[in-house]
Amino acid sequence: MGIFGRHPSPSAGGDEPTIVIVHGAFADATAFGAVADRLIGAGFPVMAVANPLRDLHTDAAYVRSVLDAVAGPVVLVGHSYAGSVITQAAAGAGNVKALVYVAAFIPQAGESSAELNGRYPGSLLTPDNLVLVPTPDGRTDLYIKPERYEEVYAGGLSAEQVRIAAFAQRPVTSEALGGVVSDVPADDLPRWQVVATEDHAVPAELQRYLADRAGAKIIEADCGHDVAAARPAQVVEAVLAAAAA
Repeated sequence: MGIFGRHPSPSAGGDEPTIVIVHGAFADATAFGAVADRLIGAGFPVMAVANPLRDLHTDAAYVRSVLDAVAGPVVLVGHSYAGSVITQAAAGAGNVKALVYVAAFIPQAGESSAELNGRYPGSLLTPDNLVLVPTPDGRTDLYIKPERYEEVYAGGLSAEQVRIAAFAQRPVTSEALGGVVSDVPADDLPRWQVVATEDHAVPAELQRYLADRAGAKIIEADCGHDVAAARPAQVVEAVLAAAAA
């Protein structure tokens, strides 16, 4: 877990809500560096959670432990697969005032990221674009092939950004993507979705459908799946709106 903001401890409160960011699969928290920098400049405490990417319920429990350590309100942000994680983690969390989904899954109870991503055509997260690595505990780690990373994941980034992100990507297990959400937050919890209109990982049509179904306000970004790195302004816009809700 990284603490980027102005408060020295996750238990320290302040006038502004704490922004807790959870990265998704095939990335790490540095993808949100430009977003965090702008939010810190605006006076918000910002925390980045190192998403384990091992199992939906384990990942959500870890995020929930972070939420429980924060004094005061939280705007919880999740990218991609982390949309499922923050949905599960926020269920019953009394200090979460809003959810911001960034090109993310917004599941209902009984749904998984993998199942949702198969509902609409267009995702390039297919076996021919992935490297599958068996793990010692019997799971399967998934990586995006470096030569396919830009088209699948990083449209809108510079060539240098793509090279670094492809090298630094963290794998997700197939079991995490197949994990079924069991609990969701109340329907009246404010939600935003930043839709990546050129997304080749999670289809934009799916992102819009999930946002509409959840009653989430939509902000669009003309880029691929790595929205926070490619179009940080739109992510910041959504977070600021959520913080003011």
